[in-house]
Amino acid sequence: MENRRLAAVLIADIAGYTRLVEQDTDATVGAWKAARADVIEPAIAGHSGRIVKLTGDGFLAEFPAVQDAVLCALAMQKGLATSSLDFRMGVNLGDIVDDGQDIHGEGINIAARIEAMADEGGICISGDVFSQVRNRVEASYTDMGEHQVKHVSHPVRVYSVRAGTAGSKTPEPVQRLARLAEKPSIAILPFDNISNDPEQEYFCDGVVEDIITQISKFRWLSVIARNSTFTYKGKSVDIKVVGKELSARYVVEGSVRKAGNRIRVTAQLIDSADGSHVWADRYDRELADIFDLQDEITQTLVGMIEPELTAAERSRARRKPTENLDAWELVQKASWHQKLFSAEDCSMAEQLLDEAIALDPEITYAYALKGYIEYVRVIMGYTDETEKALTNALTWARKAISLDDREDFAYRVLGSAQTHTGEHEESLKNLDRAIEINPNLASAYNARALSLLLGPTFDAEAIKQTVETAIRLSPKDTTIWSLLHSLAVVCCIEGDFEKAVEYLQESCRQPVTTYFPFYYLAATLKVLGRNDEAERTFAKAREMNPTFSFAKQLKQLSEHAVARVEGAGLMQAFRDLGLPDE
Repeated sequence: MENRRLAAVLIADIAGYTRLVEQDTDATVGAWKAARADVIEPAIAGHSGRIVKLTGDGFLAEFPAVQDAVLCALAMQKGLATSSLDFRMGVNLGDIVDDGQDIHGEGINIAARIEAMADEGGICISGDVFSQVRNRVEASYTDMGEHQVKHVSHPVRVYSVRAGTAGSKTPEPVQRLARLAEKPSIAILPFDNISNDPEQEYFCDGVVEDIITQISKFRWLSVIARNSTFTYKGKSVDIKVVGKELSARYVVEGSVRKAGNRIRVTAQLIDSADGSHVWADRYDRELADIFDLQDEITQTLVGMIEPELTAAERSRARRKPTENLDAWELVQKASWHQKLFSAEDCSMAEQLLDEAIALDPEITYAYALKGYIEYVRVIMGYTDETEKALTNALTWARKAISLDDREDFAYRVLGSAQTHTGEHEESLKNLDRAIEINPNLASAYNARALSLLLGPTFDAEAIKQTVETAIRLSPKDTTIWSLLHSLAVVCCIEGDFEKAVEYLQESCRQPVTTYFPFYYLAATLKVLGRNDEAERTFAKAREMNPTFSFAKQLKQLSEHAVARVEGAGLMQAFRDLGLPDE
């Protein structure tokens, strides 16, 4: 007979269990048995709970009171701190149905979903649990915000919880060496062929293999090998299970449908922790040359997946308190700040990168990003010590390359800094090296376009093609504003000021932009004689950066670029608008 009741449920599993079993089955199974006997079973019994069932690499437990469930979770994580296994735990309060052998209900589903959001060795609780225990259980609680979880119609607020009070530091033994950089991992599953044409199987497999190859060129990502992901071919899979079995934080799945002379490819990027969709899109193409089509779709998908992954990682890092971040998460939080391009955010990013390097002195991307921040200070006019900042940028980029000579972003930073030190040939050589290592690195094309724009020779078509490639590779990039700005300057130099205005207006409308497009839009409108619009735009630009001046403009441009901008009439327009000399 079924029994319905309100109960607190605790779900736990072992992080990376499949991988650990593959590495050493006997040791992993032995550690799991020891953890149950020595810590888990005594703790649950001591807090008036019962184990409902074991789940292979975890367990489900029920408690009559929420306070007991949370205290038990804290006690277990403390007791398991010396174990070789890391457990994730989730606690929820809700109605359950007991059929005498198992318990069921939405409350258990929510517990499972929030358990997957916990860090290794961590605990997550629902908002309902938090409201019951916040004044009864002394611990540190961090609000992780509301989350839409699978099979639940309403969003669920989630909190992470750890021993101690807010502001207290985690005891050293619990801080684990895992705070070193842990790259996010991604699995690209075989795409489903939903055509009636079995010959499309090779196309499906080819696209996936190419995506795996191309996305593995991003050094900050750990990409699961084809041999592992293709074991799921033709199977109906649970993304959360796949994520656990492959230790993949993210999973890409998709399908291919052929109809007549057209092919439709759909793809979606999923967070394996809770099954939520990070991104999804669909592509319709004419079926002409099959290999050219495969290359085009691959490049398009990789160009969309990578920036969505970086955005997801930055968002993930931002939700956690800084003291709980590992080195990689610190870098991602730093990247989020840097991409806002303000002087204050650059300083915050630099501080976070220093913390990351202290945890992991060999995290190459952190050094490259430190170099990029110094470069940003120069081009944005945030420093009066231009030479020193550029020297620092070169030093940090070379440090990253000395640790990993295939760190594409480090070559991008090195080339960008050399653009402003007058080493034009070396600049292009290093930017081309970044592109050679990773042909999908949109920011390297962005930097190459600027290098061409500021260099001794002016090739408008080469600049336009480079910008177009960058936009095609990453159409939702946060630095689109700078690409549009470069195109506008090219148009001004060519004398097409109307087109320049279109590009600059679009640049000003971007979600992330800076004062540059506003100043140049004002000057371009002035050249066109649209004086009222120019004055209004110039006033807006002065609000955004009241310290911008001729002196700072000249520091940001090479002598070649100054001559071109002067020849286009923009310098005189700046003077007419009242831009200060100093």
